[in-house]
Parts: sequence; C-alpha cells; structure tokens
Amino acid sequence: MADRYYVDQPIAFEPGGATRVTLAGSEAHHLIHVMRATVGTSVTLFDGSGAEFPAEVQLVGRAEIELAVLQRDEVDRELARYVTLAVALPKGDRQRWLVEKAVELGMTKLIPLATTRSVAQPVRHVLDRLRRAVVEASKQCGRNRLMRIAEPIDLPALIAATREEPHRWLAHPGFSDGTEEHPLPMPGARVFMAVGPEGGFTAEEVALAAAAGWQPIHLGSRILRTETAALAMAVLASR
Repeated sequence: MADRYYVDQPIAFEPGGATRVTLAGSEAHHLIHVMRATVGTSVTLFDGSGAEFPAEVQLVGRAEIELAVLQRDEVDRELARYVTLAVALPKGDRQRWLVEKAVELGMTKLIPLATTRSVAQPVRHVLDRLRRAVVEASKQCGRNRLMRIAEPIDLPALIAATREEPHRWLAHPGFSDGTEEHPLPMPGARVFMAVGPEGGFTAEEVALAAAAGWQPIHLGSRILRTETAALAMAVLASR
C-alpha cells in the first residue's frame, strides 16, 4: 500500500481532468521532510468520503506540496455494521491507544461517556488530539472513512437517545447468563455499545440501562481495564 495522506477537504476528481490537491501543515511536513518526496513520487490520498485517490507529486515547496490526482478508487474497508462505542475514557496516553485500536477494528463512532465514576474529563483540546489520532490510525490501517469522535454525553442521555435502537450492549462484569456467545446483528445493522470507567458502572446505572432494554454483556471472569473492555466489545461487533 502506497504512503497515505489525509486531505481535509473533499477531493473533486473529474475523469480526464487536471485535478490538483495541495497539502499543507503536518501532512505536507511529513511528505516533504520525512519521506523526502520529489516530483514524481507516488502516494495515496483520502478525504474521508470512502474513496482513495492515487496521486503523484508535481511541485515541492518549503511548507506545501502539490499533487496531481490520477484516479478515484472506491475501496471499502468498513465493517458490515455501523458500530458506536460509548466509553468512559481512561486517563493519559491510554485514551489515544484506545482510539487507535477502535479505528483499526472498524468502529463507526466513539462517544466519550460521562458516568458516576468517570476519571477523565474530555475537554476540547483532548477531543482535538484524539481526532488527530483518528486520522493517523486511518492512514496506517487503510480506512477511507474516519471514525467520528462525538461530543461527550452522560449515560442517561445516551440511553434516551438510543431508546428505539434494537441492538444495545452494556459491558458489565457482574453479569453472566451462562454463555459467552452473543449473536451478531445482520449486516447493515446499527450497534451501540457502552463501557464504563475503571470502577465500573454503578448499580443504579446498570439498572437504568437494563430497564431501557440494554443487553448486559459478560466479557469473562477477569476484571478488564476500560480500554481492554472497550476493544473486547469492538471485537464482538466486528466478527
């Protein structure tokens, strides 16, 4: 796979036309100063639309680089389902790690979840940093659609917003129905998953979700860290 670069504006490719794209900022810096691109260097561009665009360097400047877009390829590397992961974010670098792996596993959207025992507050600069991590992870794993990072909400708001959704899973270590198998929704279905903080959901939060029809999911006999539980849930939905 050629080196991939993200363009933050839609690429309006016209067959047979002279479509040009100019990269600036961190993407240009990496291509110019790290990859040492020269005229004729081949790369792949993507703009989050689901397509990718083979391109060739035409002009290298000090802080910008111009490329000719050669074609538009519809390349689908998304899951068969639309999966939203609502998670009480852990602290520090574990947030970025969680986001990177959620992108790799094909999550459609990540919602920072506020709960009674939450330990991290996802303020604006944190969300901006995590959205940049989505771009970097997408470049690495080959996704052409960006996982969305939504604005934070609390658990009651999540429950209210998804009340009509048929597929809602709640990670809860205290629950077991005697089986580790969870049937998958059909392709095209929307799945919502909620994962609590280090201390878990409170009994009141679990009761609130269960009363609204959320299905508790048991992830084994060991207590998992938040990011581990989130990725275990993501793997369940991506089978």
